[in-house]
Amino acid sequence: MSSRRRVLSYEERVLWTTVTKAIAPLRASPLPSGEVDARSASGEGLKPHEAHEPPLPKGERERAAPSAPPLTPLGRRMTQRVARGKEKIDARLDLHGLTQSEAHGDLLRFLRNAHARDARLVLVITGKGRGPEPGVLRRQVPQWLGLPEFRALVIGFEDAHANHGGEGALYVRVRRTRSA
Repeated sequence: MSSRRRVLSYEERVLWTTVTKAIAPLRASPLPSGEVDARSASGEGLKPHEAHEPPLPKGERERAAPSAPPLTPLGRRMTQRVARGKEKIDARLDLHGLTQSEAHGDLLRFLRNAHARDARLVLVITGKGRGPEPGVLRRQVPQWLGLPEFRALVIGFEDAHANHGGEGALYVRVRRTRSA
């Protein structure tokens, strides 16, 4: 067996980052001093904020936790229905040619409008980017959708089917407005 670790794909890293930001430990379990030193020296297993920030007391940690619900994937069945044309896409947004700040503002406005119109599913076209690396918007939009300002509007997202742009587009499931 090889001792080399498998490298995570871009989608796996985005998913892992989203998951680790949304969770909090049940309780702090101190590690033996040798493990702490080895772990911090190698940088492995540490979340980015663990190296720079002291842990928050329990009461402050609960207040600091985001109030927005976590993101969930669309699910295999819904993704298949959309790809086959059996589930309607309510709106589309094309972010080609926009700067990051323009795209961020347009995406937020678009999702707020979709939420207000009670849209269920929208398509956000980011483009794939040039060359072997994914484009800036292709990398940024999934991260933006994980932010609290977007999570209040979005249930989840997935890469679109090839018919709708493949890796250069995302299906975004919009939260329904709650009626009183």
